[in-house]
Amino acid sequence: MPVYLDHAATTPLSAPALAALTQELSRSANPSSLHGSGRRARATVEQSREVIAAAAGAHSSEVIFTSGGTEADNLAVKGLFWQRRDADPRRTRILASSIEHAAVQDAVEWLQKHEGAEAVWLPVDETGTVRLDALAAELADGGADTVALVTVMWANNEVGTIQPIADVVALAREHGIPVHSDAVQAFGSVPVHFKDSGLSAMSVSAHKIGGPVGAGALFLGRDVKLVPVLHGGGQERGVRSGTLDMPSIAAFAAAAADAAAHLAGESLRIATLRDTLIAGVRQAVPEAVLRGADPQQNPAYRLPGNAHFTFPGCEGDSLLFLLDMAGIESSTGSACTAGVPRPSHVLMAMGLDEDTARGAQRFTLGHTSTPGDVEKFVAALPAAHAMAKQAGMAAHVSTIQTASTRG
Repeated sequence: MPVYLDHAATTPLSAPALAALTQELSRSANPSSLHGSGRRARATVEQSREVIAAAAGAHSSEVIFTSGGTEADNLAVKGLFWQRRDADPRRTRILASSIEHAAVQDAVEWLQKHEGAEAVWLPVDETGTVRLDALAAELADGGADTVALVTVMWANNEVGTIQPIADVVALAREHGIPVHSDAVQAFGSVPVHFKDSGLSAMSVSAHKIGGPVGAGALFLGRDVKLVPVLHGGGQERGVRSGTLDMPSIAAFAAAAADAAAHLAGESLRIATLRDTLIAGVRQAVPEAVLRGADPQQNPAYRLPGNAHFTFPGCEGDSLLFLLDMAGIESSTGSACTAGVPRPSHVLMAMGLDEDTARGAQRFTLGHTSTPGDVEKFVAALPAAHAMAKQAGMAAHVSTIQTASTRG
């Protein structure tokens, strides 16, 4: 069996989620139907809503089911923008951190291109933490009057840095501006409490916590209004139309309950594995650089399962494939459009140059991770790194020689 170190992308179904999914798939019905089977399906959905709400510190009426984190992000960003702009045409600015997931980043850019929005990308420091002074400056001197919403992720999906959400909300609240947070990576990994956060909207996804792919939720404050993206039957408070996937929702709830029940112990276990992994990488490849908040100095500001490194002189894609051949599954964390690899926008926002950013590799742990997984990875890393670095250097020399002959 390969060693799976890509839990940030998706984590295997938990045993309770698999049991719930299997059971409900055998007796599913439309939760909007009025007959007995429909009412039973509706009861399952509502019970699941209560379980998921409790796991996230929310009221059940604040849970809007979606197909996943991407839909939840789009619904929040677009819906809040339209609602706020319609109420006051001056509100066209969206303040977003420069390290947002593509689901938020692309939604903002779409609004900018098609709906007259103005995107303001808030800078981050070298650890990937959003700069609160930059946010405050955008809200000062009447600037808040033109802001539709603020969106800052709870924890970054690449380098694992946890953001100061309470401070972001406090700054925005002074001006009555709603704040959305993509909490897809945080929910189920660190304590997340929607009510206490003061957020207007928060996105989560089932398959990051041991639930099935294709289920997620937008937590939306009971007094918060937004314009729907989908129109149809008026399900989910009229915010998200569409027939609810009852089996997946039941499995989502089972995964959420399991994650919440074991959060403290699992976070500590996984963080211990992460620290062992980090130490192993530093010993095996001393030149590797850990990116994001240092867990030894600021453990509360890094996800417990995230270890992200850059390897100088080494192409991340090369290292990924060589590790894969050795039975280790990881991720570069970088975007790839139309088959053309590009350096991570997160690392670039953190101040890294393009060559350094191309050497990225993300190792993420989850509920199935074991000490043996870490041992196997650390044992396989030196040879894979040496080959990847050799390949990277050869490619660099070839490029220089080609440029010289043309020059």
